[in-house]
Amino acid sequence: MIEINNITKTFDDYTAIKDLSFTVGESSLYGLVGYNGAGKTTLLKIIAGVYLPDSGDVKLNGKSLFKHPELKTELFYVPDDIYFGLGSSMNSMAKYYKGFHPNFCMETFKKLTELFGLDPKKKLIGFSKGMQRQAEMILGLSCLPKVILLDESFDGLDPAKRNLTKKILLDYMAEKDCSIIISSHNLHELADMCDHIALINGQTIAMNCAVDDMNGSRCKFRLAFAQEVDKADFDGINVKNFKKDGKIITFTVSENVEEAERVIQSLNPVLCERFPLSLEEIFLEEMEDTNYEFEKIFF
Repeated sequence: MIEINNITKTFDDYTAIKDLSFTVGESSLYGLVGYNGAGKTTLLKIIAGVYLPDSGDVKLNGKSLFKHPELKTELFYVPDDIYFGLGSSMNSMAKYYKGFHPNFCMETFKKLTELFGLDPKKKLIGFSKGMQRQAEMILGLSCLPKVILLDESFDGLDPAKRNLTKKILLDYMAEKDCSIIISSHNLHELADMCDHIALINGQTIAMNCAVDDMNGSRCKFRLAFAQEVDKADFDGINVKNFKKDGKIITFTVSENVEEAERVIQSLNPVLCERFPLSLEEIFLEEMEDTNYEFEKIFF
């Protein structure tokens, strides 16, 4: 289990993340979403030990990663910007990682290299972006880590290799009780893979919940009434994105969904349809308070 406790990180006068906390359990795939610059990469680099936070702590199974740096051999970080030395090959990188990660398994490395169809003797500088990501993923899994940190790690992969990578990650997580934290802009992909999702908005966690709980806690209503009904009639319901088109009314509810439906039914609708929100709709709804004022751009 990995715990992120009250992490704050600033760069000069800019605060990247502030007092941020969450916990990722064993055999859990935890997704991070947020707009560009929200602090996702900064957070992953702090967990990986690339950055030190201004305050807060990261614990692996109850021990601080900053006070026990030897625990970092239990983590593997796949960054968004993959870098390999000019003359390095997968074989040379395997020897390098084997010197740092005591659990590195050459047999796993050979099997994964064959599975992905990569030549471990070729120079990595000649690999495409997608092939370099595959190579780094192979090297990371061969370290047999307890925690894997992935930053946009499916970018550049073709659909077949994306599916293969996801399957291997899920199998590894289930077999080794590994914790995986993944940052991605592909919301559909996260919704399909992850058991938990956290949304970073304004330097802090705006939403943190199990994917299975999303449908029950947030939904969209589409209603029609014989009589005239307006937003004021739904007083007491936490209504968002209220829209009225003739007799048709739509809005979303982010809490107390069953109570909201009870209030709606008391108004005797002739049509009442309820739909779960997609992760993309939830993301956009949570971000609505930070939307730019476009009318101020053009004069």
